[in-house]
Amino acid sequence: MDNVILIGMPGAGKSTVGVVLAKRLGYGFIDSDLVIQEHTGMLLHQIMEEKGIDGFLGVENDINASIRTDKSVIATGGSAIYGKEAMAHLRSIGTVVYLKLELASIEERLGDLNERGVAVRDGQTLEDLYTERIPYYERYADITVDCGNRMIKDIAAVIAAAVGRNGKL
Repeated sequence: MDNVILIGMPGAGKSTVGVVLAKRLGYGFIDSDLVIQEHTGMLLHQIMEEKGIDGFLGVENDINASIRTDKSVIATGGSAIYGKEAMAHLRSIGTVVYLKLELASIEERLGDLNERGVAVRDGQTLEDLYTERIPYYERYADITVDCGNRMIKDIAAVIAAAVGRNGKL
């Protein structure tokens, strides 16, 4: 299937870039965090409060693994990469693009991690989370785009050109 799946740290711009990219490609747009909220009737941080981090990751994995779409840009939550079934499914339905951004830029963009619904464990810092997740993003990515010092429209243009050459679209 012809989809583009965006992965990366919270604050990397997956949702923002996703909307612009979808318009550029003439595709639909899906924000998997919103799909999770619609499906559960709860905000992300509420799911984490009720079910804990592992419970949230299970819900996220199940819902992401059930997304059925074609010709869509899918912006995933930053923790989607922990879901083996979800990532296998997403890779099978499209091209996975890692939006890479340095830690300092992410720190500038993010506010309260808990309020934002970031799956961070007690005592874990943003730097810890960044260090833990980078190998996952790199492993699952078909394409990596460095987003540092690039405007949203330029990132979308780079992705559009890259997925076109990748042969999956």
